[in-house]
Amino acid sequence: MNQGLIRLNATILSCGTAVGGKEKEGPLGEGFDLCDPDGRFGQKTWEGAESEMQRLALNVALKKGACKESDIGVLFAGDLLNQCVGSSYGLLSFNIPYLGLYGACSTCAEGLLLSSVLVSYGVYPRCAAVTSSHFCSAERQYRTPLEYGSQRAPTAQWTVTGAGAFLVGDAKINHVGALSAKITRALPGIVCECGIHDAANMGAAMAPAAADTLLRFFKESCTRPADYDAILTGDLGFEGGDILLDLMRAEGVDMTEQYADCGCLIYERKKQDVHGGGSGCGCSAVVLGGYLLPRICSGEWKRILFLSTGAMMSPDSLKQGQGIPAVAHLLELEYAGGVRVYE
Repeated sequence: MNQGLIRLNATILSCGTAVGGKEKEGPLGEGFDLCDPDGRFGQKTWEGAESEMQRLALNVALKKGACKESDIGVLFAGDLLNQCVGSSYGLLSFNIPYLGLYGACSTCAEGLLLSSVLVSYGVYPRCAAVTSSHFCSAERQYRTPLEYGSQRAPTAQWTVTGAGAFLVGDAKINHVGALSAKITRALPGIVCECGIHDAANMGAAMAPAAADTLLRFFKESCTRPADYDAILTGDLGFEGGDILLDLMRAEGVDMTEQYADCGCLIYERKKQDVHGGGSGCGCSAVVLGGYLLPRICSGEWKRILFLSTGAMMSPDSLKQGQGIPAVAHLLELEYAGGVRVYE
């Protein structure tokens, strides 16, 4: 039985990225559009800085895509903050219908999936998807304020200070400035909870959700890892990435040659002292915009799988003894020059 595999005909028209100094100094730094070395973006608070990153990233995406606000049918946006205030405040100045999302770190793929469905089935010709995270705002909300100076566990991940904005359009329309990257299929994730209670090991909590989504996709699409140039999660980090590979091998699926994780790609692990790697809504968003899409659009990669993974927890749920539920949403991205049309 098909449990959610969606055939799509959408194209990514443009993208915009904004990051902090640590991200710019990493191995992917040259691919990002905007950077503020101190991560404040001219704002008085970290939360305000996160909102400003979203505003800047969406402006870049609109400019690159030669689009006006009135060209966008609806805007999907979300972040890690309570009530998604980073998005609602950051996008106040845009006269675009707004639908807020909370998918934790899976928000990038969730927004792109929903945008692609709406344009593929003729609801709107164009949609936008925006998301962000900020190291300092996330530490304040989920762990302890930076001033406390708490010691980080070896498996703890570093929340990426970054925002990504994407314009998505109907692939049947000849859009000005469209990138050569299409979203051809998608699979929404199922929430999984496997008994992980350690907030300093989100990778372990999210890996089973990524495995579940990948196994369902390979079964329903009749594909295998070798059919793809790359399979990327965001953001299991080093710990979660290893667990995912083990879980897949236990099911008879070896994707070692194709696999990478956005949280492992964005930083130099030892040089930048990020312990378990990168995390946060902005992690997969800026890696997609600044690193993955250029390789698809150049034809270097013809077809990839992109999964954003999210831990759907709160500090209160952990204090009450609950495990950490997680979800992973999957997108199939293809080079436009070699894309197949699915009946």
